[in-house]
Amino acid sequence: MAYTTIDDPSAHHQVLLYTGNATGRSLTNTGNSDLQPDLVVVKDRSASNDWKVTDSSRLGGGSGPTRTLEFNTNGAEYDDQGEGSDATTSFNSDGFTIGTNGNYNTNNNNYAAWQWKSNGGSTTTNDASSTGVGSQDSVYQANTTSRFSIVTYGPLGSGGTIAHGLGVVPSTIWVKSRTGNRNWCVYHHKLTAAPETDFLSLDQNVATQDATVWNDTAPTSTVFSVSGDGKVGTDETYVAYCFADVKGYCKFGSYVGNANSEGPFVYTGFRPKTVLVKNTATTNSWNLMDSSRGGPNTMDHAIYTNSNSADSADIANWEIDFFSTGFKIRAHEGEMNGDGNSIVYMAWAEFPFVDSDGVPGTAR
Repeated sequence: MAYTTIDDPSAHHQVLLYTGNATGRSLTNTGNSDLQPDLVVVKDRSASNDWKVTDSSRLGGGSGPTRTLEFNTNGAEYDDQGEGSDATTSFNSDGFTIGTNGNYNTNNNNYAAWQWKSNGGSTTTNDASSTGVGSQDSVYQANTTSRFSIVTYGPLGSGGTIAHGLGVVPSTIWVKSRTGNRNWCVYHHKLTAAPETDFLSLDQNVATQDATVWNDTAPTSTVFSVSGDGKVGTDETYVAYCFADVKGYCKFGSYVGNANSEGPFVYTGFRPKTVLVKNTATTNSWNLMDSSRGGPNTMDHAIYTNSNSADSADIANWEIDFFSTGFKIRAHEGEMNGDGNSIVYMAWAEFPFVDSDGVPGTAR
């Protein structure tokens, strides 16, 4: 069996840096492959502006991807075109188009856009009563190569099981109510010994929360479960982003901190492009690192999904080294390396360690 099925991760995930000019324009990705994104997450690195989350399953009144959520708030979805200036107006064959909205395009501000490819906006409607998959209807688009799907569902009334389209068991699921002011709920398969009984909030710095949002039921290769908790499964509408491990491309795991500058080495089987970590035991922030904002090996630009704060550059206590087979924690503070704490991570590749033909990658 091949080491990886994805020789070029940039066909499925890229991070684009750009500088605002207050003029609507198309932005082109810079990876080896063209990437038409289906999920775009934008953050103003220069100012305290909210995170912006758009996708190709939640289209706005103008049929563009303008319906927006925010990582750092519990606010309901809104149409960014209604703010008087356009935000993301289209997803293109190798990038996306933005308008003049200041959260995306303030003159001379620096921005980052994390992008993932699903299925080009082409969705499947799962009528649960007809297919027998799940107990509730859902609409999903799935990239079964990179194991990423976008699912919309609801209203439900009192929870149920939701088809996700991955064909394998999800490793992590991010759920947000589109119509209610509800916290983001994150399922992570390495969160605890029984992760289906717990969750994290992407918009908060809180520790692991013990609640029945997943109906105390682990996801399967066809469905994930939600309870009647308003954050995931009542009379509101929801979106879920589902990811599963893919050897050589993405990995979702955990490590134990040691509060030392010689922190743990985490083997992923690839050189990371993007790493998101959260200390599950403490009230510390989610830390997002990527090789576009740091490097060549040491990543020291911290940015937090639960905060609207600007990019924090060159902070020694937040350093991670990216290597060809994984990453090493150099930080000694609690957010990424709390002594004895379990810390979950989500990592996506820049280069696989070994390609599908068994050829080792170039050392970097």
